[in-house]
Amino acid sequence: MSENIFFAAFFFPCTAAVIIFAFKYASGIVQARARLAQDGAYQELARSMAASQAATAAALAALSAATAQIQARLDGLEKILKEVE
Repeated sequence: MSENIFFAAFFFPCTAAVIIFAFKYASGIVQARARLAQDGAYQELARSMAASQAATAAALAALSAATAQIQARLDGLEKILKEVE
């Protein structure tokens, strides 16, 4: 009988330690996978934002050129109107 008690007193704490270690290990794996997925999402967001920023810069450059062209036309029109006066 005392052998069974000794076996139980040794086996159950060791088993508990192994189970706790396994849960901690599995938790670390799950956290690493979640972190990796989140990093991938952030990288995709960064790529999307860079592309959007490039498109916005191109649109701004086109608008700036159009504004310069309109200003040049307006200057020419003002010059013609001053000559007519």
